[in-house]
Amino acid sequence: MSRDWVRLGHAIEAARDAKGMTQVALAVAADVSESTIQNLEAGKARVRQPPSVKKVEAALGWTPGSADAVLAGGDPTTATPGPREDVPQAGDQPGLPLRIIQELSDGPLLDTTVLPLSGDSRMVIVVKGTPDASPEQIRRDLTAWAKAQSALQNLDHEPDPSDPAN
Repeated sequence: MSRDWVRLGHAIEAARDAKGMTQVALAVAADVSESTIQNLEAGKARVRQPPSVKKVEAALGWTPGSADAVLAGGDPTTATPGPREDVPQAGDQPGLPLRIIQELSDGPLLDTTVLPLSGDSRMVIVVKGTPDASPEQIRRDLTAWAKAQSALQNLDHEPDPSDPAN
């Protein structure tokens, strides 16, 4: 079975252009390098499909398997899920980077916390799991998060070296 990498490159470029995204914006949203986007759009032939293709597929809003369909001569399918209550939409948070929006849309929501910083400032942390994670993997993720959360909360108790009172 022949894979048409040039066809996939054109489809990625067309989808990116239709969304008004630059190669850099798509790279950030997909959490890949700009050169990865450039190589994919150039139709560089590959022996096997790199994991970055699935990331780009998701960042473009294509359903899983769309890149395979394009490589085989078909067309991508656009994912059209309804808005999820646990995921902020681009219009809800002006200026929220596409990469953050993409990260928030992938995987189950495991936990959130808000940590006060100084004055009225605060840090918002969202813990997302891996899509299709097993219950054991989710337990491991939550255990790791509990350790990280404890360390983050203890940061507030350390003396600030820039504070003149210290």
